[in-house]
This record gives sequence, C-alpha cells and structure tokens, in this order.
Amino acid sequence: MNCRHCGTELTHVFADLGHCPPSNSMLSAAQLEEPEQHYPLKTYVCDNCWLVQIGEVKKAVEIFGEEYTYFSSYSTSWLEHARRYVEMMMERFEYTEDSLVMEAASNDGYLLQYFHQRGVPVLGIDPTANTARIAAGRGVRTLVDFFTTRLARELVADGQKADLLICNNVLAHVPDMNDFVGGMQLVLKPGGVATLEFPHLLNLVEDCQFDTIYHEHFSYLSLSTVARVFAAQGLTVFDVQELPTHGGSLRVFARHSADRSKPVTDAVRELLARERAAGMLTLEYYQDFQPRIETVRAEFLEFLLEQRRAGKKVVGYGAAAKGNTLLNYCGIQGTDLMPVVVDASPYKQGKYLPGSHIPVLSPEAIREEKPDFVVILPWNISAEVADNLSYIRTWGGQFVTAIPSLHIFSEGHASRARTAPVF
Repeated sequence: MNCRHCGTELTHVFADLGHCPPSNSMLSAAQLEEPEQHYPLKTYVCDNCWLVQIGEVKKAVEIFGEEYTYFSSYSTSWLEHARRYVEMMMERFEYTEDSLVMEAASNDGYLLQYFHQRGVPVLGIDPTANTARIAAGRGVRTLVDFFTTRLARELVADGQKADLLICNNVLAHVPDMNDFVGGMQLVLKPGGVATLEFPHLLNLVEDCQFDTIYHEHFSYLSLSTVARVFAAQGLTVFDVQELPTHGGSLRVFARHSADRSKPVTDAVRELLARERAAGMLTLEYYQDFQPRIETVRAEFLEFLLEQRRAGKKVVGYGAAAKGNTLLNYCGIQGTDLMPVVVDASPYKQGKYLPGSHIPVLSPEAIREEKPDFVVILPWNISAEVADNLSYIRTWGGQFVTAIPSLHIFSEGHASRARTAPVF
C-alpha cells in the first residue's frame, strides 16, 4: 500500500482495530440471517508527508449509497454549529444574491439551508440520494454525485464557480484526496474562499480517540499535511480556527495561491509550529498509540462485565459510527452486555448495529427500560445528550463515556476516582 497523497510505501502501522463491518451499515432484521462482510480496520502513517490513512478496503461508492443512514440534522448542537458558521461567514465575506455558495458532502442541507434563508444562491453536492431528497425539501438545490475533478470540470463548463466552497468533514472521507483538492481548485473563483472542517489528528492522538477510525474515514489529518496537499494543487491555507466539534476539529480557510488579497494569518503559523513541537513530523509520535487503545478496550469491557455481574442494566445512546467502532473492537456481539441502543433518527430505529447486532430503538425506550447506566457512544455530543436525558437521574441513572478513558457521571461529576472527564 502506498500513501494516497505522496505515493510513499506505507510500512508503519498507527492503529490496528482488527476486522469489522463498515460502521454506518445498519442491518434489517432479515439481514441478521445473512453473512456479514467484515474488513480490516488498520491505519498506517506515512513517514514522508505524515498522512495517517486506511486502505480503501470498501469502495466509497458502496459506503455512501442509497441506504446511507447519517443525517446531520438530527443533532441540535450540530445545527447550531452550522448556523453560527453561516453568520460568521456572512459577516466576514458579505455574500449576496449574486454569490454562489457550494458545499461538497452537503448531506441533508443542514448548513446550506441557512444561506438559502438569507437569499444567497446555494448548490449542494452529495452522493447519497436519501439525504439529497431531504435537502431538496429545504430548498437546497442538490446534485447527487461525488465531488471530483470530473464533476468540477462539468460545473465550470456550466458556468458554475463558487465564491465559497464548503467541505466540512469530507476530506477525510475521499479515497483520492489529490483529485478532490484538484477539483476544489478548479471550481473556486479566482477570489473565492474554501473552508474545510475535519477532526484534528493532534486531538485524536492526545485523547486516544481511536473510535473515530472507521472505513468511511480514509485519512486522518493534521494542518501540516493538509497545507502540503493543498499547496500541491495550487491552494494556500490562509487562516485556521480550532473548534470543539468532534472532540477537537480544525476549520481551515483556503484560497488560490495566486490570490494575494488574503494574507496568511499568525494562527496558521502558530498551529504549524505547535504541531511540529508536539512531534507530529516524527515517527515516534505515532508509535505508542496501539497500547493506549488496548487499555481503553480493557476498561470498557471490565465495566460492562462488572455491571452484568451486579445485575445492572446498561443501554447505549447513539447508533453512531464511532460507537460501532468501539463495540466491534471490543468484540461485543449480541445483547448480553448492552441489550439495546437508542437513537433519535427514525432512519436507524428498528434496525440493528453492524457487527454487534444490537437493536436500535427510539429514545423513549430509556423511559421504559429505566437503565442504571446510559453509555453515550457519540461522546462528542455527550453534553447535549446528558442534558436531553437528564430525567434518568430521577431513578438514579448515570451516564458513561469510554473515550479517552472510562468516565461515569451524573450532574456532571465523575463517580469513580480512576476516571477522567471527557468534557
């Protein structure tokens, strides 16, 4: 296997999570009786450009198909994040009815709807037809396709170039990163701005966020590597913001390298220096990750077994990809340790988690089951979930997160000395 950016042969393993099914491939009851395909979930680090990456063991066209079940709008905190972004960009760059805002991987129109409401023309691009249908209902014009250099050329030939190109949490999802960024360069107007958000590899390593590794995420990104990938395609990172989303993300602002109207900020230089000082441009930085994730697995399994022995009831919240990575890496199969997972999305309710085959129900099941513990699998929105489910405290229920270490809490406080807060 060679690096998907620079072509260097990959020999250094970053994290090996065994074999598991794609994390968003929810199952119907009928599919439980069929063979389930598992794929290796092993990541490597390139010792030339420091891109952490997985092989394309399952084709992107198969992952992001008609039955893709991730809808961005089912997280209220994520909608608020999108709304604040639109407010900030409108104030900073003053988009009007004569502008075009384009988004690659626009999902269900969760973000573009706010530009549309302000009278700014929008175009969403997303390969999943079921999310695109929801977007259309919000007035968000959406092309059902992957964003590629090919599509960028077609858009340019049709007279559609972007004043603002948004690529949130998508760069990590594309197998051909160079082609994707090349398409960005083509479709962006000469004075245009591209913004991207992605989980920061620095936080993944420091907070042991191994559950963000799954087959949909082909790459794991630092600012240093992204700046290098962009420069190779004629784009320059001119600003960066650090965000709390997804356990710590970056929002990168890019422009054409020939566009001198947007000077590179001190924030870019300072973060590049911080990554260098942390050791992210050295092999040693990546080599002790595997033992740390094995410790997390041991702690989480110990907790589940302890509760079963004590006759306690444990349910999961959030049929999220990161939760499926955790459950499958821990080898959890069936309902012995966690009888049910609840999720707010009706597209997931009535289905079963891949690999573990745990049934997914409506959050109302928590009121009925009255569990002793609710494991919040998407720990990045644990504050939102704990607030929404605060009623479990009426019967003494507590919340649990497993990353970066086991944390049991109610009223915002850990109940075990050995644990560390996640938020």
